[in-house]
Amino acid sequence: MNSSGHRFGLLFAVLGAVGFSFKAILIKLAYPYGVDAVTLLALRMGLSLPFFLALGIADGRRRQHAKLSGRDLALLAGLGFSGYYLASYLDFLGLQYISAALERLILFAYPTLVVVFSALFLGKPITRRALACIALCYAGIALAVAHDLNIAGSARDVWIGGGLVFGSAVSYALYLMGNGQAVVRLGAARVTAWASAIACLLCLTHFAATRPLGLLVQPAPVMGLAVAMAVFSTVLPVWMVSEAIRRLGAGPVSLIGTLGPVVTLFLGWLILAEPIGLFQILGGALVVSGVVLVGRKGAARKNPAQG
Repeated sequence: MNSSGHRFGLLFAVLGAVGFSFKAILIKLAYPYGVDAVTLLALRMGLSLPFFLALGIADGRRRQHAKLSGRDLALLAGLGFSGYYLASYLDFLGLQYISAALERLILFAYPTLVVVFSALFLGKPITRRALACIALCYAGIALAVAHDLNIAGSARDVWIGGGLVFGSAVSYALYLMGNGQAVVRLGAARVTAWASAIACLLCLTHFAATRPLGLLVQPAPVMGLAVAMAVFSTVLPVWMVSEAIRRLGAGPVSLIGTLGPVVTLFLGWLILAEPIGLFQILGGALVVSGVVLVGRKGAARKNPAQG
């Protein structure tokens, strides 16, 4: 690869990580206007749906795939439910209670959960190195939680929000375990497009079943934030990360993705005036270190997920 392609790959990887990290900031900015998590998620996914449909159709025409079987559709539906619908829903709920920085640190623990679930369900042994990395990661989360407990108005909010976001990380980790099998069979673009489209439809169905349709008409600031969330924290990062992987490979892009918690910590301080303390800085460093170390062995096979 020429130097220009490498530079663009690095640029896309960094911008993709920043875009995904910015999602939590946009959600926190929208909540003061009174919008609830289900409505905000429906707006984000509804605005993103046309892109994913277009991606799926374009990929099908380019590669002339065979039709999806019933088994394939069931697999994509399960991936869409776990990886993009449930994980996003729990994440949006959790951000009603905790800071954007703590949300990103907890959510970023998903690679350690993949290791644990692979041992539980697939019989893959956990090495001592992996155990040490997992311990490092959760020590960092504990420090970050301690920071938020000291500054939060209610410890109950921290535990509820942290629990919801951890549930999001669990859901995403389960998605990753099935994603590898699906990508081998169907291709990365096809899986991303149709699993994401199914998740968008699930989010819109959830909204239609539980909220009046009139709630989709929100104040201009909320609509602007929803558009920004769809474009800059969903559609463009998905494309940029895919392009970065094509130019650099999944391993380097995965490592660049570890910028996520650091970016969110900084943006939370800069935009949301979230205080930064020593515990949070140390916790973030431990989480990032643990994830980098636990992910090195599988980095060549995994795509960084950002949710």
